[in-house]
Amino acid sequence: PIGKWVMASACHQVANWNIKLDQPIRIAINLSAVQFSDDSLTKSIENILNETQLPAEFLEIELTESALMQDYQATIKTLVDLKAMGIKIAIDDFGTGYSSLSYLKQFPLDRIKIDQSFVRDLAESVESTEITQAIITMAHNLNLTVLAEGVETPQQRGFLLNQTCEELQGFFFSR
Repeated sequence: PIGKWVMASACHQVANWNIKLDQPIRIAINLSAVQFSDDSLTKSIENILNETQLPAEFLEIELTESALMQDYQATIKTLVDLKAMGIKIAIDDFGTGYSSLSYLKQFPLDRIKIDQSFVRDLAESVESTEITQAIITMAHNLNLTVLAEGVETPQQRGFLLNQTCEELQGFFFSR
């Protein structure tokens, strides 16, 4: 119930902001594995979007790799249903979970979020640099947008922009 309340509150707030702003914004909401496995999830989200009058393209659902892999067949159906509604789908904390790349070609995804553990170590770790570059290249080859989490320094920002990472978030921009 609290997950539904959070989603409804967030969608309502974004819908209000989008009425007042010149440029609409989207909201990304993390779903737990328990929320994602709820059989009524798709209908619940559809009801929330209707109630809040938030167009589906302004909602992004973030799921961890482990949440995606719990019930593979149900996951595909739910993701396909959400995408059909116009909702964006992102894998959060990419590279820290199952790391099974086979699902990247089977799940209807829009975005990969590089976990901050890789971004944090960019200056000190050749391995983190190489993994981050590989994730960005792979995602782009699959026509996915890449967001890097945990950007805190100008050096991290510069590296990620040089790698054509489309979106950055972290304390470098705002706490």
